[in-house]
Amino acid sequence: MRSTANAAKLQSKPSNRELSAAGLRAFFNIARDWGLNADAQMVLLGAPGRSTFFKWKSAPESADLKRDTLERLSYILGIYKALQILLPATDAADAWVKKPNSAPLFGGKSALERMLGGNVADLVAVRQYLDARRGGWA
Repeated sequence: MRSTANAAKLQSKPSNRELSAAGLRAFFNIARDWGLNADAQMVLLGAPGRSTFFKWKSAPESADLKRDTLERLSYILGIYKALQILLPATDAADAWVKKPNSAPLFGGKSALERMLGGNVADLVAVRQYLDARRGGWA
């Protein structure tokens, strides 16, 4: 039988710091898989200062991210997951973001080029495109 304190702890939401650390660890793994340089990573994260970015990279557990950055991380993780589902071969899924795409959303450019527009809306557009492909609506 669980104590009341343990039950309450299991039901509590993760702290912002815990979400930040987990999100950054996942992001840096994705960035490695996609072969992104530091400049591209910073754009995807919302253009933090260089020192802030490298602090996040070296010690993600100390980060306390703002809502905008957490939202960006959420979209990037969703894009990554959708690609893993659509293209189960890991190499193909990771390469897709850099390949030219003829879909109207991309206009012959890659999804990464679209995402590097710097706006959250660019991440949303790519995520929605992939979600539609998964659901058969694209």
